[in-house]
Amino acid sequence: MTTHLPSINRSHRGWFRRDWRLYAMLVLPVAFYLIFCYKPMIGVIIAFQNYNRFKGMWGSEWVEFENFRFIMGMSDFKFALRNTLWLNFLGLVAGFPVPIVLAIMLNEMKSVGLKKLSQTLLYLPHFLSWIIIGGMVLQIFSPKTGLINATLLKWGLIDKSIPFLTKGPQWQATYTVVGVWQGMGWGTILYLSAITGINPELFEAAKIDGANKMQQIWHVTLPGIRPTIVVLLILSVGQMMNISFDRPQILGNPQVLKYCDVLSTFVYRTGIQNHRFDRATAIGLFQSVVGLILITGANFVSKRLGEDGIW
Repeated sequence: MTTHLPSINRSHRGWFRRDWRLYAMLVLPVAFYLIFCYKPMIGVIIAFQNYNRFKGMWGSEWVEFENFRFIMGMSDFKFALRNTLWLNFLGLVAGFPVPIVLAIMLNEMKSVGLKKLSQTLLYLPHFLSWIIIGGMVLQIFSPKTGLINATLLKWGLIDKSIPFLTKGPQWQATYTVVGVWQGMGWGTILYLSAITGINPELFEAAKIDGANKMQQIWHVTLPGIRPTIVVLLILSVGQMMNISFDRPQILGNPQVLKYCDVLSTFVYRTGIQNHRFDRATAIGLFQSVVGLILITGANFVSKRLGEDGIW
């Protein structure tokens, strides 16, 4: 074994001497992740402390799991946890198939100009801030002055306004539809890329065998993008505990607080506004641990079903 070590070391030195520019390019991204992603993870220890800003992270009193017990005993936390899981589940069920369908439809378009125009219109909502989208939602779904209610009332199709934003179940449906509309174009990009990677000869063989367009989609296109679908589904399941702050904060209102209060808004209200950073950190750590369990479980199930998974 010792006779091979010098040659291995020489080959490693040769690789480094040859590709040192590539290794040098890694310095900045590695430093970025070490400083801004891994170093802040040390701060999770304040979840086990009665954190005092004046004493600092290393001088505060340790309380073990007291913050977790306190938070999980709060009724508002249970509402926020339930709403987070339910809204993410609605978004997954309603929104996950939409980019797949759109990608297939765009791929089948023959007109290049119409295809580019459709892609631009689909991608545009992803680049709008939720402040702008919130204003649009208010103009469209407002109970009194919203475009939909005003039009339906004027035409005599309804007797009273539909409470899109003032009743819990209706608000959750509106929240889900707006989220699907905002994100469907961005997800379409990934599936279009996967479709372009399918061997064109498979489609030609299917045509020779007499397969129509729907049969080609079912037997060639969908199996070709199945690995991408599985990976994105696993990642989506792993995000069931995480929900953005701006979307429920902007679209929500006090009338539907029990339906729109999620973990991110609960952390802001309970942890940040009340200056209890230890409790806010405890909630974040709880979300991360549960998310890790979910993504690991989803990956295990996919492997048991014969898919590749993500590791």
